[in-house]
Amino acid sequence: MTKNIALVIIFALCILGPCAVFAAGSFASINALGRNPSSAPKIFTAMIIGLVFAQSLAIVAMLIVFQLFGAS
Repeated sequence: MTKNIALVIIFALCILGPCAVFAAGSFASINALGRNPSSAPKIFTAMIIGLVFAQSLAIVAMLIVFQLFGAS
């Protein structure tokens, strides 16, 4: 039972980490666009790349947790 609780906590962290990255990245990009609207293409590209890396890390972590759930 304790292994399942630990896996649920790890799964929750796998969700909360990328959510924090999404929130911080979006907030920073909106602030940057407010300060300098003419640099929108560069800011948008950098924001999308950062969000894709955060999402891919979350997917890998969730796949690992699902694999560990299947092993128990």
